[in-house]
Amino acid sequence: MSAKAEHYDVIRKPIITEKSTMASENGAVVFEVAIDAAKPQIKEAVEALFGVKVKAVNTTITKGKQKRFRGTLGRRKDVKKAYVTLEEGNTIDVSTGL
Repeated sequence: MSAKAEHYDVIRKPIITEKSTMASENGAVVFEVAIDAAKPQIKEAVEALFGVKVKAVNTTITKGKQKRFRGTLGRRKDVKKAYVTLEEGNTIDVSTGL
């Protein structure tokens, strides 16, 4: 499969946190994805962009917090994360290029 422009719209960026690093030890990679992306779309995009086989995709939506920006009340955006579990023997190195 080749990478299409739609795949880059689905996968926004990798998430590198302590929790995602612990998940990577079990063969999972965490990405920020489009809020309207479905699990089959995420699976297809990861397989096309990185050339790996995906076993499972789990998603979570984190609601944006209400915060103050320069004294006025504002709201952070809602974020959808995809925990992508890879088949045995497949790896994605997301730490390069940072």
